Amino acid sequence: MKQSSQSNNGWNNWLLISAVVALTIAPLIFVRGEYGGADGEAEEVITEVKPEYKPWFTPIFEPPSGEIETLLFCAQAGLGAGLIGYSIGLYRGRSERKKREE
Repeated sequence: MKQSSQSNNGWNNWLLISAVVALTIAPLIFVRGEYGGADGEAEEVITEVKPEYKPWFTPIFEPPSGEIETLLFCAQAGLGAGLIGYSIGLYRGRSERKKREE
């Protein structure tokens, strides 16, 4: 019985990995043009709707170039993913240790 359960888990893992890869690659294949953030899109729409609009405040730190801004965004995403992954691993390890001790 245990062998069958492990076999199903293996297939489930491969299916999940395949789905993630497909969802990652599909936009690169099917979506043409420049990728941009929601902030830029919102700014364009606001200036179309109300040209006299003035922002409430200015940013505290303005990166010198778009590449640095992208680097900071990716670093933030990487740190967040690492923190989430660490937390999941920590709690899973604790629950497995608790099961073994029982």
